[in-house]
Amino acid sequence: MTIGDGWTKTWTYFKGDWHEGNIGIMGPRTHAAWLCSVVFDGARSFEGVTPDLELHCARVNDSARKLFLKPTVSTETWVKLAREGILRFDKEVALYIRPMYWAEKEGPWVQAHDPESTQWCLSIYEAPMRAPKGFSITLSPYRRPTLETMPVDAKAGCLYPNNSRSLFEAQSRGFDNAIVCDMLGNVAELATANVFMAKDGVVFTPLPNGTFLAGITRQRVIGLLRNRGVTVVEKTLGYPEFEKADEIFSTGNYSKVVPVTRIGDRSLPFGPLYSKARELYWEFAHS
Repeated sequence: MTIGDGWTKTWTYFKGDWHEGNIGIMGPRTHAAWLCSVVFDGARSFEGVTPDLELHCARVNDSARKLFLKPTVSTETWVKLAREGILRFDKEVALYIRPMYWAEKEGPWVQAHDPESTQWCLSIYEAPMRAPKGFSITLSPYRRPTLETMPVDAKAGCLYPNNSRSLFEAQSRGFDNAIVCDMLGNVAELATANVFMAKDGVVFTPLPNGTFLAGITRQRVIGLLRNRGVTVVEKTLGYPEFEKADEIFSTGNYSKVVPVTRIGDRSLPFGPLYSKARELYWEFAHS
């Protein structure tokens, strides 16, 4: 499939060379294609910077090990290839950088893959940054699984259908996104990103409890805020606390730091702590 088939400009490094467009990399018997033995990560290139690229490249190797795949690409090689691929695009274009591992063959039991068959690629494509105009959220009826039931400690493809159904359900009720709780009913994250709230000048975010990834951008924003004297508290939070928040915002690699402007029927402002978080992140990214 090529650019003319509706995909944005894409370059993928696979089997020792760069290929343009959405190339075919899996067949009908590829284990990952039907049993989802695939992990990935995502970094960003925008405005001439690639914040935390090394951390994202390291995390995909960690995710591979947690899904019993065999990571064969060093962090340094991922970074080198990413910087090489970025040069194939116009400098002003925002890009998504996606390293991936997946299993090609099944093991002795079909459900379990053969780690020695692990394949990999690096896909880079044009993906505009989301404008910080704000978005609406609601409470999802679906919940995050636990480590006993799913590989929630990895960035694994098998986790994302659950996120997708949370989005579809929320959008069917007129919302853009949804807060997803863990199995005990505590807020975990949004369907697409980590979530923060502010109340009385203090920033709060769910305490990592093994049901969601404490994202790289999330951790970066926490550190940046604390270094500027903002109190950030990681704790168990319920949905009613978000309903009463002064501000809500999200952090994630795809959109970085963006505000929530409506929860349920209640409108929210572009608050000072959200604005500070975005400002500090952009300062860091360009430093």
